[in-house]
Amino acid sequence: MLGFDPTLITFTIYIFGMLLIGLLAYYYTNNLSDYILGGRRLGSFVTAMSAGASDMSGWLLMGLPGAVYLSGLVEGWIAIGLVLGAYFNWLLVAGRLRVYTELNNNALTLPEYFHNRFGASHKFLKLISAAIILVFFTVYCASGVVAGAKLFQNLFLVGYSTALWYGAAATVAYTFIGGFLAVSWTDTIQATLMIFALILTPIFVLLSISDTTQFSTVLEQAEMAAHKNFTDLFSSATPLGLLSLAAWGLGYFGQPHILTRFMAAYSVKSLVKARRISMSWMALCLGGAIGIGFFAIPYFFANPQLADTVNREPEQVFIELAKLLFNPWIAGILLSAILAAVMSTLSAQLLISSSSITEDFYKGFIRPQASEKELVWLGRTMVLVIAALAIWIARDENSKVLKLVEFAWAGFGSAFGPVVLFSLFWKRMNAAGAMVGMLVGAITVFSWKAILPSDSDWFKVYEMIPGFVLASAAIVIVSLISGKPKQDVLELFNKAEKTYKEAK
Repeated sequence: MLGFDPTLITFTIYIFGMLLIGLLAYYYTNNLSDYILGGRRLGSFVTAMSAGASDMSGWLLMGLPGAVYLSGLVEGWIAIGLVLGAYFNWLLVAGRLRVYTELNNNALTLPEYFHNRFGASHKFLKLISAAIILVFFTVYCASGVVAGAKLFQNLFLVGYSTALWYGAAATVAYTFIGGFLAVSWTDTIQATLMIFALILTPIFVLLSISDTTQFSTVLEQAEMAAHKNFTDLFSSATPLGLLSLAAWGLGYFGQPHILTRFMAAYSVKSLVKARRISMSWMALCLGGAIGIGFFAIPYFFANPQLADTVNREPEQVFIELAKLLFNPWIAGILLSAILAAVMSTLSAQLLISSSSITEDFYKGFIRPQASEKELVWLGRTMVLVIAALAIWIARDENSKVLKLVEFAWAGFGSAFGPVVLFSLFWKRMNAAGAMVGMLVGAITVFSWKAILPSDSDWFKVYEMIPGFVLASAAIVIVSLISGKPKQDVLELFNKAEKTYKEAK
């Protein structure tokens, strides 16, 4: 029996706090625009923190530290790629997408934006893009459910199947109640909690190893025992392997849960300040996550009696360090950061998936005249349905958080990334090019490793690279060999570009 366990008390207070924010947001949610994009009124700070928190899911505190603990600093190439990708996403995409979506009939979702941007006479483009969102987000949501389940399983000693429901319940509740505003406001709190945990924990791990000399000595001993060079950034991986790690950055251009934060910003100018805040937060968080995994190597080597859990399940390295090094009350706060990371991303993904069904399927195909109240409540219902599917996918106790995220990230990056970039910078692109590009990107991610022999070096390449390249090529080729966009589409593109430059 847990009784008055400090960690349990901390968790309970945290969860109830998030639910109260959801209830508050409920009273500010009057229509579908409020539920999906918060009425496009997010300020710089909330935009920045919400974009960061919805991006950095449970993999930041579990998957990345676990990968570094297992393989060393070479896994840091993921962070390098992500920082570069995020920066260029803010620089090249954020402001333009904010303007283009508003001018294209105030598009609330990416599928609706694609449909309006290319002046499609049919709804196949909207249908295909909405279907891609549902497929990959269901997998992405499952990664969050797995991370939450492993956290509850470790802390409260319950079975994995029970922990699945514990981990998902709070997130589903406040997303169901408050929609986008609840998700964005809670993201701001959760992002603050995450950076606190990721800066404090590696410092305490390092301090627990008495001095620099002992740290270096123990690290060398750990390297000899594992036959690895944990400090090497290059020789422990092939050039294709390094490229695959760095290629994570390409995925930013196609992530709907991040792009919608740009769409919801108050103005283009507010995004400049938001970019500075978000990039600073991101660099500190990624550095902290790498530090946790790296410093844990000599710590657990020097304390083998404490290493059973992390050696069996490296993704739990942060959980174990927090429990071992901190007072239970502080540990409860730090471990709430994992729940914060899970909740922030999972809630954003549930909301985007729900929005696609509500706005792009239901309103777009079934009931175009549906009332705002009907659409909001349908959106809430779809949150429950998608969460149930994610829980079903996550039912395997051996699921790995980073592997699920890796697949979904590549899917969105390949299917949507090139389409978003070309739609904002190339006015010659047309609906046919967008549709084929999306399909080529998604199909490549699904089939890349299935069509190659497992002993081929190309089999080990991250699916993002061939998916992104082939999708881009398909967009250019199909757009050029098919008809030019209509004159009104070209005029709207020119107007959007002019509006963006004036708004900077």
